[in-house]
Amino acid sequence: MAQAPATHFPPLEGGARVLATLVLALATFMNVLDTTIANVSIPAISGDLGVSPSQGTWVITSFAVANAISVPLTGFLAQRFGQVRLFVVSILLFVITSWLCGVSSSITMLITFRVLQGLVAGPMIPLSQTLLLQSYPPAKAGMALAAWSMTTLVAPVMGPILGGWLSDNLSWPWIFYINVPTGLLAAWMTWRLLRHREMPTRKLPIDTVGLILLVVWVGALQIMLDKGKELDWFNSGEIILLGVVALVSFCFFLVWELTDEHPVVDLRLFMRRNFLVGTIAISMGYCVFFGNVVIMPLWMQQYMGYTATLAGLATAPVGILALLLSPIIGKYMPRLDARRVATTAFVIFAITAFLRAKFSTDVTFMGVVIPQFIQGAAMACFFVPLTGVVLSGLQPHQMPAATGLTNFVRITAGAFGASLFTTLWENRSAMHHAQLAESISQYRPAAQLTLDGLMSQGMSQQQALGVINRMIDVQSATLGAVEFFWLSGFIFLVLIIPVWFSRPAKQGGDASAGAGAH
Repeated sequence: MAQAPATHFPPLEGGARVLATLVLALATFMNVLDTTIANVSIPAISGDLGVSPSQGTWVITSFAVANAISVPLTGFLAQRFGQVRLFVVSILLFVITSWLCGVSSSITMLITFRVLQGLVAGPMIPLSQTLLLQSYPPAKAGMALAAWSMTTLVAPVMGPILGGWLSDNLSWPWIFYINVPTGLLAAWMTWRLLRHREMPTRKLPIDTVGLILLVVWVGALQIMLDKGKELDWFNSGEIILLGVVALVSFCFFLVWELTDEHPVVDLRLFMRRNFLVGTIAISMGYCVFFGNVVIMPLWMQQYMGYTATLAGLATAPVGILALLLSPIIGKYMPRLDARRVATTAFVIFAITAFLRAKFSTDVTFMGVVIPQFIQGAAMACFFVPLTGVVLSGLQPHQMPAATGLTNFVRITAGAFGASLFTTLWENRSAMHHAQLAESISQYRPAAQLTLDGLMSQGMSQQQALGVINRMIDVQSATLGAVEFFWLSGFIFLVLIIPVWFSRPAKQGGDASAGAGAH
């Protein structure tokens, strides 16, 4: 691929840099928040628009599919239109589509506008990372990555909490309306601060074949992941068809993009060792992390009697240490070996997973909170060093393509983890339920004693059996969750291995800076 002429801008200083950091972080937070804020609002949306909850889930699926398609296009679009222009236009279009989602009067309208919202949102996250790195001097680029990672990690946790509160106290359209003032402010401030720091543009030919193949394989894969659990995975002909389409089109996509002169996605970046190793580590780590983010509140609300608000309060402490430690990690990152910091993150992730593996049906609120609180330290040590490894040694014109591609892989891995691990949890829970139910019979004294005790409280036999079945549900779901937590801990430990295949960062330079100004 022909390279664009490199343009170097001096880093921002003082208040301008602080303001740029806040504005870019705000845009990132708004975008990431929207990936999870609708999750808890699906019942309200479905009821208001007169559709089933399964139809309502397309509100989530449509955004995820469209977003996954547009994220890897960031590099191509940035070279063609300019990074700052593309970022600001993406925010403004995101604001417009958010408002259109809020005023939708039918599920068809809402899904259509969610698709458009996902498409225009794609470049926002990778470009916020790129523009942030370009605003800092090389020695302080770790601070830029820390600011970016804090918003990326905290937003998915805050989404369900805020979405639930807005749906309960106002109405579901407000989960979209809140983007309007936030986005307008972010777009206006970004343009004022960064419009003079635009990179040179090039009119590249559009890789139409590559774009079509990207849409087909990513769309098929995302729909397969989102609908797999509902349709019983490969026992469904629809899922098998989606899997075949995704695999075949992906193979053609690889061949085409690696041989085309102007590929829509620069897969040649994977030929760089640090980019490949860093992307694998950050994506697989995020895959398991996101699986925990999804399963924890489901287990608490469906089986442990937590309300949505209480579950949110139990999971929220994960952001405390992340917010406190990320700036410190970012400040000292140039002096540290990124591989050691990333190893620390995976070790702490594993420890918190093993702490959760000791959960039982009588676990207390503080018992849930403590591992969440500790996990914040892992989050602070996770994104900053691994993003530095991924971007080390890249030129400024490669940054949008690199951040777009690695964020695409990470987001797709998160979707894969959510689908795979919730299915695994449900299957293991069903197996434990069957095993526990076998022990409930009139020939087992303990079971008969429990049944008699419940009936002596005035319950009918049917009601007493229903209570016992609920107890089995809770126990089997907890056993399934515990097994998942054990698995998570071991996966986190295994992920330490690829980290050490990366090349060490040069002190105060290349990798530590994330290549933001090299």
